[in-house]
Amino acid sequence: MKPRPKPAGPRPQPATDPGARPEAAPLAADPRRMEVFLVATPGLEQPLADEARALGFDALVQPGGVVFHGGWPEVWRANLMLRGATRVLARIGAFRAMHPAQLDKRARRFPWADWLRADVPLRIEAISRKSRIYHAGAITQRIEAAIRDTLGAPIAEDAPVTLKVRIEDDLCTLSLDTSGESLHKRGHKQAVGKAPMRETMAAMFLRQCGFDGNEPVLDPMCGSGTFVIEAAEIAAGLAPGRLRGFAFQHLPGFDAAAFDALRPAAAPAPGLLFHGSDRDPGAIRMSRENAERAGVAAWTDFQNLAFADLSRPEGPPGLVIINPPYGARIGNKGPLFGLHAAMGEVLRARFQGWRVGLVTTDAALARATGLPFREPGPHIAHGGLKIRLWQTGPL
Repeated sequence: MKPRPKPAGPRPQPATDPGARPEAAPLAADPRRMEVFLVATPGLEQPLADEARALGFDALVQPGGVVFHGGWPEVWRANLMLRGATRVLARIGAFRAMHPAQLDKRARRFPWADWLRADVPLRIEAISRKSRIYHAGAITQRIEAAIRDTLGAPIAEDAPVTLKVRIEDDLCTLSLDTSGESLHKRGHKQAVGKAPMRETMAAMFLRQCGFDGNEPVLDPMCGSGTFVIEAAEIAAGLAPGRLRGFAFQHLPGFDAAAFDALRPAAAPAPGLLFHGSDRDPGAIRMSRENAERAGVAAWTDFQNLAFADLSRPEGPPGLVIINPPYGARIGNKGPLFGLHAAMGEVLRARFQGWRVGLVTTDAALARATGLPFREPGPHIAHGGLKIRLWQTGPL
């Protein structure tokens, strides 16, 4: 009698690389709790986080901006209410992609219809870092083809909606730009000066100076009126995005009535005036027109004055905020030292009790004023330059 064969043991498993990443299907975000990224002006992440927290968002600073979690109503409200954000990106999904065929396959399995409309043109922007798929053009082509073939949405360079695709360490992250045009475009400024300060940046400098709408503001080199108009809007409780449209209005599930309900109720008119002056009559004309379009003309006062003719406004002390010529921005820097010294003399003589905020690229120019500045703030990227905010206490 032959002995019974021993039962076969478990089949040997192929050796696995303990460092290999597991296969993962495309993972769409929960639309009720998405990761939302607020793009900040580089160097102004912290005041943007402070502003977001003051509006009730669970904001944390990350490189390049601020992140919080929320659903579509929070995305709408962030676009409408935040003064310091450049864009609001909603992260709608992520998946691993080690090679182009895998990217193509997983992009075709992603539930695009949950996030995009087939009748709204779309634009794709792609970047890659530290990944095996490194060619941004190839990434763009595959995502475009996947969306065209599965959803049917047209692709166009001037589309109202942009999908941002980022592959980093082989992880493909999909984000919708819910803002459209940069949020510094408030919808009222048709005229700008030679070297304009963006509204997002101006609002964060006002915040860093401690401005909360309850004191007068004076900008004696007001250009197109950005600081003055932002200050008046803050004092009046006006939403910065009230006059413009947004990309999220072209996405599925947008509820116009629910969005309108997020708009703040009209606040009482400010009991203060916000002042701007400039030696250029064209700048004053621009400022008045911009204030009129913004709906704050009744609370602003713009005068065609040289700095030497500046006088202290009637009423309580407040904040003087100045964005003077930098030299590198406008031209020759040499004469600017005399200008800054003269500015300091006028402010010390006529603005006792007022605080001063000065924006400049050059510490030597700030020191030339002779004003008692504290340590300056961080470097801020501005048109290829690095600027800083210098502040005093009450003079």
